[in-house]
Amino acid sequence: MEIKAFSELFPLFNTASPETLEWLLSVAVKHSYPRDRAVLMEDAWGNAVYFIVSGWVKVRRLSGESAITLAVMGRGDFFGEMAILDESPRSTDVVALCPVELLSVSAQRFIQTLFKDPQLHHRMLQLMVQRLRYSNVRFQLRNQPPAIKLAKMLVMLAEHYGQPTAKGTEILMIPDEDLAQISDITAEEVRKIIEKLHSKSWVEIDPQQRSLCIVNLKQLSHLAGRV
Repeated sequence: MEIKAFSELFPLFNTASPETLEWLLSVAVKHSYPRDRAVLMEDAWGNAVYFIVSGWVKVRRLSGESAITLAVMGRGDFFGEMAILDESPRSTDVVALCPVELLSVSAQRFIQTLFKDPQLHHRMLQLMVQRLRYSNVRFQLRNQPPAIKLAKMLVMLAEHYGQPTAKGTEILMIPDEDLAQISDITAEEVRKIIEKLHSKSWVEIDPQQRSLCIVNLKQLSHLAGRV
């Protein structure tokens, strides 16, 4: 991958120096995972940071025999940084929701890079604060109607990871159970709301491509904004 493309794809690196980017690319390792494959396992010691080049993953926490999806991430995001920053076992695992292409940088090399490049260090802190704010938004939505919760989640996914198309903004058709858990509603509510949005022509579903196209992002954002 070219340095410019790497910087544009990952917001974490848009303030990093060319020397930092060149070095990171030289030590990065490529990975490919099929759908439903575990990328990281809970309780494994953090030994790398992973960057999503393409595809979607879900972050989940195991609870007895079941698993709870905590977040969904797509192209341009990264994960695994918490375990290496506090030098402790991972508290979650990560599973591919579709074929995924990743780059990984070992914990030691990533930490070295943070110390060498103050701009990257600062940008890392900014993005971690953004994730905290994202958690706060979900907390603020806890008493809102299911439609508003789901609309907010779809808008956030579209704004962070959506791909522009001629019809609108396309995201992965995330499984109902996963979408329900990250939106704090039931899977049945997800199905009913998606059907309603489809009947309004706000979204289009392509089962073969496993994609959901948000045709009317403005209207969906308006619904999500009623908080």
